[in-house]
Amino acid sequence: MARSDEERDSTTGFTAESAGAVLTEACRSASLDPTGAELLRLGSNAVYRLASSPVVVRIARDPAVRDQMDRAVRVARWLAAESFPAMRVLPDVKQPLLVGGRVVTFWENAQDRGEYASLDELADLLRRLHWLEGPESLGLPYFDPAAKTWRSLRGLDGVSADDRTFLEQRASDLLKAYDKLDFVLPFGITHGDANVGNAIRDHSGRAILIDLDGFALAQREWDLVLTALYYDRFGWHTRTEYESFVFHYGFDLMNWPGYPALAELRELMMTIWLGHKVTTDPRSAEEFSRRLRALRTDGSRRDWQPF
Repeated sequence: MARSDEERDSTTGFTAESAGAVLTEACRSASLDPTGAELLRLGSNAVYRLASSPVVVRIARDPAVRDQMDRAVRVARWLAAESFPAMRVLPDVKQPLLVGGRVVTFWENAQDRGEYASLDELADLLRRLHWLEGPESLGLPYFDPAAKTWRSLRGLDGVSADDRTFLEQRASDLLKAYDKLDFVLPFGITHGDANVGNAIRDHSGRAILIDLDGFALAQREWDLVLTALYYDRFGWHTRTEYESFVFHYGFDLMNWPGYPALAELRELMMTIWLGHKVTTDPRSAEEFSRRLRALRTDGSRRDWQPF
């Protein structure tokens, strides 16, 4: 579907100043006070913590994510009804809002410090999540890695023609291998970006899941592959940490014959995602080159940096 002029314009000029203007108007609509709000992050989203109340406001750069954020709000409310430990959407506020071409959501502030959960706790959260069966009213999509990969490649404008050709050929090869995989875990609800960075401790010290945008119906192996990659290929987790994760979840993805193919596809998707930032962020450009070199030569991933 073609975007309107307003939507196309709204994906540009996303600055602290423009996001602040959206924040002020959105808070006014939600009867909240934006005075003294702290900008925590400015990227695909502008994330603010209000000083006047324990609320986090998230402003999406791209208006095309409105349906996705509407779904995230539904997921958050369903998880709350299930008493599942996850970030909570602010009750009694109609959302998401569309303000100045931006999609705005309001969340309860879970913590004031950046304390992540342990891998044990992430495993416990995923095991519990994977036991849940959501109602059809959630409207969860079926995860299609091929569609996601090719869509991401189509939007990759800042890389050389040679790099694009390499990535497209590798995607084609890996997606063919993916189609032949024999998955062994039950199909169902997945987080979509399950890694230790999306599990934090709330004010009481309880581990909770955050970043609910990617919830989908998929093979559960997708929710385990990042932790395996971070340990096995990148060295971001220790052997002890990974073995404890496996013990708590109850399944070792690395013992599944399909793990290498799934791991290679996931790291390719991570690299393509980073390629979208090469024209705006020198650090991302440097990391993209490092990762691409490793993919071309089948070199070590041990020097890959987290983003």
